[in-house]
Formats: sequence, C-alpha cells, structure tokens
Amino acid sequence: MKPETWNLEPDTSARIQALSPELSKVSTATACHMLQQQFGWRNTYARGLLPLQELGLGKSLVGRARTLRYLMRRAPEVRPADEQARTQARGVRRRSPDIVLIESLEPGDVFCVDALGVLTAGVIGDILTTRIQAQGALAAVIHGVVRDAPYIKAVGLPVFCAGQHPAANSRDLIAVDHDGPIDLAGAHVVPGDVILADDEGVIAMPLEHAEFVAAHGPAKEEIEAWIRGKIAVGGSVHDYYPPSPEMAEEYFRETGRRVEYF
Repeated sequence: MKPETWNLEPDTSARIQALSPELSKVSTATACHMLQQQFGWRNTYARGLLPLQELGLGKSLVGRARTLRYLMRRAPEVRPADEQARTQARGVRRRSPDIVLIESLEPGDVFCVDALGVLTAGVIGDILTTRIQAQGALAAVIHGVVRDAPYIKAVGLPVFCAGQHPAANSRDLIAVDHDGPIDLAGAHVVPGDVILADDEGVIAMPLEHAEFVAAHGPAKEEIEAWIRGKIAVGGSVHDYYPPSPEMAEEYFRETGRRVEYF
C-alpha cells in the first residue's frame, strides 16, 4: 500500500484537534484498558519508551502519528573525500526519509520512529529535535535511543525513547521510508493514528477508536478518582471497586453522574 493512502487526509488533523481536549483527560492506563475491553485491541502500548523528562502528574499529549522506519546498516558510511563528494552527500541527505519527514511535519504531529530498538545509535540529537519542535510537532517517540540527551531536555520537546547513546544514527542504522506502517516497540502504528502519551508511556490507536475513548474515557477517570477517595477514607474494594449497585447510586447522588462500565 502506498504511503499516501494512509490516514493523512486533510480532515484527520481537524478530527484529532476536536477530540484532543477530552482525550487529554484520559491516562494511557485507562485508554489501554478501554481499547482492550471495548475493541479487543491488545498491543497498543509502546513497550519501554519513556519520557526523557516527566510531563507531570495528570498531564498528557495527543497528536497525529507520522512514521519513520530504519533498518540496520549493512555497509560502512563512505566519508566524502572532496568538495564534489560533499555536495553529492548533501543532496543525498536532503532526500533521506528522515529529513524528508522532518521537513514535512505539521503542527500537532508526533514524530514516531521505528529504529528497531537499537541501543547503540542515537536517532535524533538536539539539532533535529529543535527542527521537529519548530515544525510544530508535539513530541517524538523513538523505538531506540537519542543522543545529546541533556540538550534535548533543554529544547523542551517531549521525547519518549528507550534511552540514550552518544553515537549518531549512521553508526548502525539507515532510514529507509516514511509515512508507512511501523512497529513502535510492540505497537503497530500507521500514519494518522492517534498518539496518547503521558508519564507511563505511549499508546497508539486508530482515529475512530480514539474518538470513542475521548467520548467515554473522562467519565472513567472521574469515577476512578471518586473510588480512590472512598478507599482512602476506609471504603472496601468489595463495595467500591467496582462499585456495587448501592455504591453506584451513592456516586449518582454525590455527583449527578451515572457509572459507565468498561
């Protein structure tokens, strides 16, 4: 399937913007549970990709996946020997899938990279991170590692990854394509998927599923906060987790909202 056939139509960004205020109230834990219970989707979490800097308790981000795929490098890099070779190398770099994607990012995008989980080649450093941020992207999610990590933190773009290594990506990797399906640390991601990220990590889901989670997830967060409060003052999990019919009525009396079960 050609990259342009993936879900990057003009209305995708508008739909994601519309659901973002509500979906950003939902934790990745709640979204993961709802996706499994409601749709049977099991592998939506990018395993082991954690923020370089915590977003903060209760904070999350929502954006549109733009994807990049690397393979292992099988031949050594050839260092340009003269100015003509350096000019040719610059032309090749301009056409490299990683640079093409970075230069095509739009506000609200999330830069999602399958770097095979390689731990010995930093996929992005502070300069590319700065460009990703300047393009309006919300975050970068790297199935691999980054370099210049202290400076990336100073840039301020949220970055989720498996760690850090000072070597450049060209040491072990080569970018092969962009805006196609990728394996993001165990999550199958296609361009146009909705990315939900918080301090627990990253969830990827189709747009239509994200709209469901945005519509119903905040209510689940509210009832769980209410249950936590009841447990904190001595309530029993037998009564409150999940709420018995009597406790569900108590919730309605106190909040005016009905319990939604997922």
